[in-house]
Amino acid sequence: MPKKQSKRYRAAQAVGNLEAIYTVPQAVELLGKMPALKFDETVHVSANLGVDPKQSDQMVRGTVALPNGSGKKIRVLVFTDNAQAALDAGADHAGLNDIIDKINAGWLDFDIAVSTTPAMKEVRKVARVLGPRGLMPNPKSGTVSDDIPKTIAEVKAGRIEFKMDKTANVAIVVGKRSFTAAQLIENVEAALTSLVKAQPSGCKGKFIKSLTLNSTMTPGVKIDTKPYATAIEAA
Repeated sequence: MPKKQSKRYRAAQAVGNLEAIYTVPQAVELLGKMPALKFDETVHVSANLGVDPKQSDQMVRGTVALPNGSGKKIRVLVFTDNAQAALDAGADHAGLNDIIDKINAGWLDFDIAVSTTPAMKEVRKVARVLGPRGLMPNPKSGTVSDDIPKTIAEVKAGRIEFKMDKTANVAIVVGKRSFTAAQLIENVEAALTSLVKAQPSGCKGKFIKSLTLNSTMTPGVKIDTKPYATAIEAA
């Protein structure tokens, strides 16, 4: 039996034609008309991609520096031999073997993990814990760095990592419902630009098959994919 939709969800569906396809500004405007909850919902842009997730050379992952931040306070852990320098640079937690022991004991009180290059030899000991949770430092996502102060500043300012799942879908946080329309539009455009740049060379057909914008408890608003076609797609 289909799950019964809430009165608020049905009200959100009634603000416009959710079968239509919109530009980013139009989608943001429509989302803004939907009833909001008492808490500040997170806004995502989600894409279904035309790649084969079973092929290692078609994995899609990357980062985006959101111009207006994500609206979330990011707790940063740094794996390093120089914990005090990382803490002085703004890290919430820092250390190496002591932190690894805590993680192995079940501690995961952070949002993003960053590592220096030398520390990665030890960090690999907790790859089985951090990897499935999307917390493992990785050079491709910019979380393995030898410029720790710069990396911490970028992450705290709103650098978001995204990664495709096993069904070729990817969701990118682009802000909060409390953001202005202009802030959300700018963040969505930045996220989609970064997503297009992450297209793997092995993908020769249509890279972005569909796009939607939604917040935590709202239905999705469809976004036109045409402006985000690439030269590879047209080849």
